[in-house]
Order: sequence, then C-alpha cells, then structure tokens
Amino acid sequence: MPIIDNYFHRLIELGGSDLHLSEGQPPKIRVHGSIKPIDDVILTQETMEAMMREICEPRAWDRYVEKGDLDFAYEMDADHRFRCNFLRQQYGYGAVFRIIPTKIASLEQLGIPPVVKEFGHIRSGLVLVTGPTGSGKSTTLAALLDYINTNFRRHIITIEEPIEFVHRNKKSIITQREVPIQTPSFADGLRAALREDADIVLVGEMRDLETISLALTAAETGLLVFGTLHTNNARKTVDRIIDVFPATEQSQVRTMLAASLKGVVAQLLMKKADGKGRVAVNEIMVSTPAVGSIIREGATQKLYDVIIGGKAQGMQFMDEAIWQKLRDGFVSPNEAYMKAIDKTRFKSFLPPDEAKAMNAGGDSK
Repeated sequence: MPIIDNYFHRLIELGGSDLHLSEGQPPKIRVHGSIKPIDDVILTQETMEAMMREICEPRAWDRYVEKGDLDFAYEMDADHRFRCNFLRQQYGYGAVFRIIPTKIASLEQLGIPPVVKEFGHIRSGLVLVTGPTGSGKSTTLAALLDYINTNFRRHIITIEEPIEFVHRNKKSIITQREVPIQTPSFADGLRAALREDADIVLVGEMRDLETISLALTAAETGLLVFGTLHTNNARKTVDRIIDVFPATEQSQVRTMLAASLKGVVAQLLMKKADGKGRVAVNEIMVSTPAVGSIIREGATQKLYDVIIGGKAQGMQFMDEAIWQKLRDGFVSPNEAYMKAIDKTRFKSFLPPDEAKAMNAGGDSK
C-alpha cells in the first residue's frame, strides 16, 4: 500500500474534502471549508518525493519536474478516487488532493433548482456552469450528465483535466478523455469531438480564446456544449466570454453568443449554520429573447433586471438564493453577508458586534 494512502484514510475518517501536503509544513486537511493540521510531523523533501512518485506515472512525474505543475486522478480503491495537483512552492514540493465521490449524486440530492434539468433536454447550444474553484461545478455537471445518461440516448464526450467522476454507460454512450493524456488540450479535444458523432460535449474548462471560440462554433453547428468558467454570476460570465476576443471581433461574438447561449448556472458553496457541511446556492439565467437582445447590444448590466423578473422561467438572482437559505435557517447571517453581492440587504441580520466590525473594516458595499 502506498504510504500516502494513510493520509487519505485519515482524510476520509475525519470527513474532510481536501488534503494539503507541503514540504516544510505539517499535513493539513479541509473540513467543512476550514483548513486544520492533522498532526505535527514536518514533511521533508525525501518523504514528499517518495509519496508523490509512488502514485504518479514516470512520464507524468518527468513533466511535473520540468513544469512545476501536474494534474491527474488517483484511484486508491474501487470506492475512493482523488483529484491530484502537484505544485512547487517556496519551500519545495507541494500537493493538494480532493476527494472525488465515486457515487454521482442526483440534482435533487444536491439541492440544485429543478429548472437545471431542462438544460439536459436541449438538443444544441451552450450551457455554462460557473463559480470559483471548489464551488462544486464538477459535481453539478456530473449530476446533469447522469440525468441525461439515465433518460436519453446520446453520445456524450467529456474533455477533462483530470477525469473526476467516472460515468458508466446507461442509455447514452459516454466517452471520457483526459487532458493531456488522451488529448493534448481542451481545444484539441473539442475540435476532434466535431468529427466523433457527438451529441453533447462537456468542456472541463473554457479558459482561452481558442477553446471558447470552438465551443461557440460547436454550439452553433448543432452540438449541446456544457462548459465551466471561474465567474461568480451570469453577467460576469457573458462579459468574460466576450472580453476574451479582440475588440474587432466582439460585435460578431455577441451575435454568436446571443444565438447559442441557452443558460448560465452560477454556483457558490456556503457553510451550513449547524457547521455540518456546506450547501450550494445558484444564480440561474435561462435564455429568452430579452437575454439575446441584451447580449447583442452589449448592455449586460440589464441582465440583473431580466433575471429578477424571470422567476416564471425558473431564473433566480444569487442574492435571492442566499436570502432564501438565510430565511430557511440553512446558513448564518455572517455567511450570507460574506457571500452576498449587495451586502446592505444582509447587514441588519448580523449581530451588533459583527456589524460594527464590518463597518470598521470598510466593508459596507
């Protein structure tokens, strides 16, 4: 058994989500959003290298030594998989591992609004699931793909770095490709998918002009494309897509995006008030003629009003979702305040001493 498995077993026992190992530091884990050490042993270079090399292919290790970063997945046993990131830090080797649940939760179990299922019924277009790192985007997308896999006969291609959730074929055929092992890049994988009789393509990360451009083209030509971005709400997502392109192309891109964008699901994770885990909150924008017109005009500040007024179509604004969680007692006033966009609305719920501290810090937007 690899030495590092001892730390993975400890992570599982303590109900953590992430394991942090750094040369010159004690091992630490993240539990319900907070990081804490699990013992006081300082990790040496020899220990770190032994543990890291043990679970890494020689070719991949050479790439890490050369570049200083590496992403891959490690399967400890049939029930436990981990997303691994090797990095270099100021004191030497470093690694971060995240538990990948082997059982794919349903959208209902995750508490994702029912309208998100409707994106699985679409035959073509672009659907974006967005949020900061660690906000559960991959988990939500896995649940949506599993819903499609259970109910429809489609060919689904995923392009991921690394492959996290492993999907078994149900009604659909699922082809999973890992960057850079089975395909050199997201753009290469997406370009190839256009020739592979795909109905649906999941692009694990849309982070450069080439990938975003290909995703828009694929959505326009009849594929359903699911992609992720590190943006916090629908407006920022639309702006980010357009701003990637040179100014001379942005008018054309707005037209393409207005035609192909079917929806945006922005996601945050909030600590539960009882301290037992975290809960997802979502902003949801569904494409309507009004949304299309706003994108074409480049007046994305108007999207706020459309989302607020689009409840009948299943739309919801992030602050409304946070407000609902606060009202239902799922999250604390402090957590709601910290995650909200318009903090004024939530300040009155803070205990007087916390509100005073927020004012002293100048955080009153």
